[in-house]
Order: sequence, then structure tokens, then C-alpha cells
Amino acid sequence: MAYTLPVAVHSDLLIKKSRFVGCVQPVADRAAAQQVVAGLRGRHPAAAHVCWALMAGGQSAANDDGEPGGTAGRPMLEVLRHRELDGVLATVVRYFGGVKLGAGGLVRAYTDAISQALADAPLIERVPRSVLACAFPYALEGAVRRELVAHGAELQEVRHEALVHLRFEVDTATAAALTQRIQDLSQGRAQWGP
Repeated sequence: MAYTLPVAVHSDLLIKKSRFVGCVQPVADRAAAQQVVAGLRGRHPAAAHVCWALMAGGQSAANDDGEPGGTAGRPMLEVLRHRELDGVLATVVRYFGGVKLGAGGLVRAYTDAISQALADAPLIERVPRSVLACAFPYALEGAVRRELVAHGAELQEVRHEALVHLRFEVDTATAAALTQRIQDLSQGRAQWGP
């Protein structure tokens, strides 16, 4: 079972004169994560390193940002994996204090920054979601919209053309039941596609 965070959580550690500012926050994907990291670099121009680890959609990535290989991003990623987190970005901004920590010290510092941020973090279960799109006659729009609400679907796009086109997101576990219900309502006239 995977979990995510509803909000960002933070930590701030001082280790041998170096400051480690940690954050774990929900993100949708790698592109969103890269925007966050770029923003951190802009807000912390005096920082020596902005290291990060990402778990999103079952994909992972880690970046040491100039720290010795495997001493920052990978340990942060392991904390996320151990906590079974997905859809999250962990970042640590390091201000160098003049004292070298060594490889083991760096691993502990980056691990602790993320672990402390997550210590009392509220976790929520991450439910797999599916994006579906269908088109159907105008006369069925009200009934289809009621089914979307009844199945907990989130409407993303509506287009009114020759047919009504809806794009929506729904829990993967209920997607088949909702699809069948719309097919029944439309007497098989609903068209499914991207």
C-alpha cells in the first residue's frame, strides 16, 4: 500500500555548522518536481547544495547536486521507499558551515533531515486513479454527470460539440463499474477514447 502527504512537511537541522533545510511535499510528477527544485535554487542562492529525491507514479529519481555520489539523493530516496510514499518530492537545501562531514556523516544528515520532516507527518493512502474520456448524446449529459458524482469521479474537461465530450478521473477500482453504468445509460452509444 502506498501513501502520500496532504501538505508539505519541513525540518531544519544544524550539524557541525552546516544547516540542512528539509522538505517533503506532494507532487504530481517529475516535471512538477523539477519546477519545485528550480524554485528552491532561486530562493536559496547562497546554498551549497539543493539535493532531492522523487517517488511519483511508481517512478523514482535522486540527485546529489554536487555532494559525493550516493550521499544525499539516494539516502533520501530510501527514506521515502521505507515509508512507502509515492507522489512526493523530498528536498534538502544545505548551507555549508565549513566542516566536512565525510560520506557517513552526509548520509546521516540527509537521512535525518527527511526522517525528521516525516516524523509527525499526516499520511493518506494513495488510491490509484484512472483518467477516462467518453462522448455521448446531449440528452444523457445530466444522467452521466450524476453517475460521475455517485462514483466519486473528478471532472477535468467538458466539450460540447456534435456530442458531449467528458474527460474525468476516477478511482481505478470503480472505473469499470462507472464505465458499464455509462454504457447502460447510453444503450451502448457512448464512445470511449483518449
